[in-house]
Amino acid sequence: VQLQASGGGMVQPGGSLRLSCAASGSIFSFPAIDWYRQAPGKQRELVAGISSGGSTKYADSVKGRFTISRDIAKNTVLLQMNSLKPEDTAVYYCRTVVYGNDYWGQGTQVTVSS
Repeated sequence: VQLQASGGGMVQPGGSLRLSCAASGSIFSFPAIDWYRQAPGKQRELVAGISSGGSTKYADSVKGRFTISRDIAKNTVLLQMNSLKPEDTAVYYCRTVVYGNDYWGQGTQVTVSS
């Protein structure tokens, strides 16, 4: 199983970005996929997740601003990030667990700065 994260970049406060996580490999049903982020000097934290059944969850810090969704036909999970704040600056990773194995994407940098 491989995860390919993309869509990061630099944006001003209040701006938007959309991250994409494409899953490939030995996947026979769409797995749960989570987005995490890690800011410099901080621990990696869960940002949002979508279950195999489509249920979603969000960290309190991003509720109302971020939306996670999926395109099953493309095996892709999207993270729409609106009203971005400087504290959202981090490397964002997608993650899934398939057949008991933990898989991480390579990370994509999000920088929110004026």
